[in-house]
Amino acid sequence: MWFKNLQLHRLPAHWSVTPQHMQQWLEPLAFSAASSIENERRGWVSPRGDDALVYTANRQMLITYRAEKKLLPASVVTQFVKERAAELEEQQGFKPGRKQLRELKEQVTDELLPRAFSIRRDTRVWIDPVNGWLAIDSSSTALCDDIIGLLVKSVTDLPLASVRTARSPVSAMTEWLLSGDAPSGFTLDRDTELRSTGEGNATVRYVGHALETEDMRRHIEAGKQCMRLAMSWDDRVSFVLTPSFTLKRVSALDVLKEAADPTAANDDERFEADFILMTGELARMLSALTGALGGEEDLRAAA
Repeated sequence: MWFKNLQLHRLPAHWSVTPQHMQQWLEPLAFSAASSIENERRGWVSPRGDDALVYTANRQMLITYRAEKKLLPASVVTQFVKERAAELEEQQGFKPGRKQLRELKEQVTDELLPRAFSIRRDTRVWIDPVNGWLAIDSSSTALCDDIIGLLVKSVTDLPLASVRTARSPVSAMTEWLLSGDAPSGFTLDRDTELRSTGEGNATVRYVGHALETEDMRRHIEAGKQCMRLAMSWDDRVSFVLTPSFTLKRVSALDVLKEAADPTAANDDERFEADFILMTGELARMLSALTGALGGEEDLRAAA
């Protein structure tokens, strides 16, 4: 159940949207399988395999984006095009021109699509209308852009904004490495990446290696900045922080795994308990992390 990545966006805290509203908004763009002549199709599907496009527990919402794409390797298309081009050359007595080759490629693609395999990929989206978070479980920026694009088409006047903290993650992570101290409630783990801002982009990566303060100081004084840092929060959640405030390799630590509800009688009850646990812990962690970065600019301005 746990998200492995958090591509984060901001919603107004205590956003007055109900699951019923969200269901109505998503239904017109619900997923349906691509036809034999379509290369791809996108839409919303039920997170639990029923008729509900929105799963809700403890005022938290979960929706699922599905993308279907036909698997038609370019090498296969090229092979068929070459065969057709050879036949055409024999018929007309000269090699096909660019326009003819383009038309052949389009014709071959249309003929092969009905025989192509379909690949479906589901991506979960957590909506927290209480604390104002929207999180996508993906590390791909392109995929997240597709999901946000479909969400904007689906939801009337979606009040979505980027997360902007008073301090940039790069500046803060570099300072934490330089001092060897993590912000209150956090610990620095054993993975990091430092990159030079000068010509050449010299990069140093530590994987499963102790982050010695003197080593970090030497790299930073040489002009490198921290571009990725593995951290843990409250001994409950581990993650890797990136310059865009995207969290990767998110994982529940043992203390949370042990907190799983042992009384859950079936898959539905276990799913609900895990979802409530995950969203509650991540909301608290995100609040602590934005605080460690000086708070959010828009919220500070409002205050």
